[in-house]
Amino acid sequence: MRKSTDPIGVFDSGIGGLTVVREIMRELPDESIIYFGDTARVPYGTKSKETIEKFAVEDVEFLLKFNVKIIVSACFTVSSNAMDVLRGKFNIPIFDMIEPGVRAVKRTGKRRIGIIGTYATIESRAYEKRIREEVPDAEIFTRPAPLFVPLAEEGKTRGKIAELVVEEYLKELKGRVEVLVLGCTHYPLLKETIKDFMEEVILVEPGKEVAGMLKEYLGKEGLLSSGPPRYSFYLSDIPRKFGEIGERFLGRKLEGIRVVREWIT
Repeated sequence: MRKSTDPIGVFDSGIGGLTVVREIMRELPDESIIYFGDTARVPYGTKSKETIEKFAVEDVEFLLKFNVKIIVSACFTVSSNAMDVLRGKFNIPIFDMIEPGVRAVKRTGKRRIGIIGTYATIESRAYEKRIREEVPDAEIFTRPAPLFVPLAEEGKTRGKIAELVVEEYLKELKGRVEVLVLGCTHYPLLKETIKDFMEEVILVEPGKEVAGMLKEYLGKEGLLSSGPPRYSFYLSDIPRKFGEIGERFLGRKLEGIRVVREWIT
């Protein structure tokens, strides 16, 4: 039986999911959160679909040890490649990052849609399929943007280097799209540089949208917590400069970090 005081579980292939946790903290400040980042096996975006599914199952199994009341797959790669497997195996609500993006796109009323993400997210065509179901006459343009990830982690989100990489990836989309979906947890850190280059384009951040969807769902189910919140962060490895990177992504001091390795295969 789920209780309102039970935590929200969030997992990602690495530390990018902390940008989603940041939005959940803003929208639901009284909720406790358990975060797991599979930093020993990042990135998922270059793995096979079978491997992504296997890792995703293990991530959820880990979070279930903490009696979470709901789970968020903050990993776009898992969200676009493994949700059928997860929902078929586990009897707990699991929110992905595709539906929030689709909902936000539909709300704009626009028809020319751009999507950027990892190779696995783009190749899955998960966003394309769902957007076409909701916006049948949409024109959809996709582009993988893998170098946005190291730029975000190195803090190089503004300046000449970021501008050159943004231009390289987005020049074919500029002038062709009205909405751009930031289909990776790292990409919101580059949104100002992306905005400057893309000018009038509406940027969709699924992390913001999923936080609102969580609030709606928990309210409807009578599972909203009244606090106080507790935060725990688990990683399968401690990357170099993790403290600096993690605090940049989370937007606050990162405390209560624990490393778990025994279940990683």
